Amino acid sequence: MDDQQSRRIEVVPYDPSWPYIFEQLRERIWPAIHDLALTIEHVGSTSVPGLAAKPIIDMDIVVAAVESVPVVIERLKPLGYAHRGNLGIAGREAFASPVGLPEHHLYLCPQDSLALRNHLTLRDYLRSRPEAAQAYGALKQRLAAEHAYDIDGYVADKTDLIVGMLAEASLSSDALEAIRRANKETA
Repeated sequence: MDDQQSRRIEVVPYDPSWPYIFEQLRERIWPAIHDLALTIEHVGSTSVPGLAAKPIIDMDIVVAAVESVPVVIERLKPLGYAHRGNLGIAGREAFASPVGLPEHHLYLCPQDSLALRNHLTLRDYLRSRPEAAQAYGALKQRLAAEHAYDIDGYVADKTDLIVGMLAEASLSSDALEAIRRANKETA
């Protein structure tokens, strides 16, 4: 059992310091990759004002082309980021975070990847629909209680609501099926 699977899942009320923590982390990373990356996006639940979330900042480094991915991976090493592969999600490379920094997940995505589109579409959907964010937050809190030490069950049981929101945001049926499959398989 890895650390992620043995940790208690904790969903907390929105913390207004999360955007500032993101900015601090972004400022640490940007100088090493600024010539290859288009941007670093704050994604995930901590990027949505008012949304209850696991207190872990999610960040996507966006590059224009897949050819930049290996170079960015190498440039992140001296900053303490260990490459973990795609963890079963095509178009998204994951990194273990350095010790001593606020808890965060760092991902690297080409700008045309479904993984990035999924992150940005869900974030923007929830930002523009407070009632959906509230319903999602309530579901996350209930699932954290039900699956206290089962991250796979927690992720799998959020999938239908997430896919429904992404469908409302006009993602294609092929994209929705790929997201559903990835969430169920990697959960």
